[in-house]
Amino acid sequence: MSNAQRGRNRDGKARVFVTGSADGLGHATAKTLLAQGHEVVVHVRSQARLSAVKELVDQGAAATIGDLSDLAQIRDLANQVNAIGPIDAVIHNAGVLSGSQVLVVNVITPYLLTALIQRPRRLVYLSSSMHRGRHASLAGMDWSGRTSTGSYSDSKLFVTALAAAVARLWPDALSNAVDPGWVPTKMGGPSAPDDLRLGHLTQEWLATSDDAKALSSGGYWHHQRREQPHPAVSDTKFQDQLLAELARATGTKLA
Repeated sequence: MSNAQRGRNRDGKARVFVTGSADGLGHATAKTLLAQGHEVVVHVRSQARLSAVKELVDQGAAATIGDLSDLAQIRDLANQVNAIGPIDAVIHNAGVLSGSQVLVVNVITPYLLTALIQRPRRLVYLSSSMHRGRHASLAGMDWSGRTSTGSYSDSKLFVTALAAAVARLWPDALSNAVDPGWVPTKMGGPSAPDDLRLGHLTQEWLATSDDAKALSSGGYWHHQRREQPHPAVSDTKFQDQLLAELARATGTKLA
């Protein structure tokens, strides 16, 4: 398969799975991709949240359900996605800002879904510029969610390193991390200064575009520009330590 064909199904459109689609950037991403004619698989936390994606489902999106703070439900979510059929791209959008579940939702979830969903052609992981302010240490992290250990910034350093590790280990896939900016969503707050449209444009572009830049792997992106992440992100020793910790915590190794 040529690079130009990556991320496309037989009719020329991509099938894209977007985690955390009930609101914010995930909802905006799914809505835009549907408008562009792509097949979209959305995700909500519970049956009660299905109403939040009714508009998207009415437009043809498939809906999946799973609480991302629960490992059993994350595994079931992967099964739901696999049952739909081959996925061209996964946008790991879901995230929480604080609390004991930060590492589970922001790091364990994208790791497990990466390991368990039939390998897509493209993977996009939501990062943050805040990841640059952390030290690359895995010591004392409670991956179970029972106690608050890692911060939001820690989680974004880890998931950015995960994206780089996947790019290194899976040369047949395109794996990238995206800093969407500080945008006015529920998480970002109404006074956030960045542009909401730019906040989800790069994810959509990396998931579906045949632009030569979008057909690269191992990048850290902000508004369609490749930037330098924290030095630990490209440290293969740190990547391997992180993968070993995540495999230990979940009982699932990344192939």
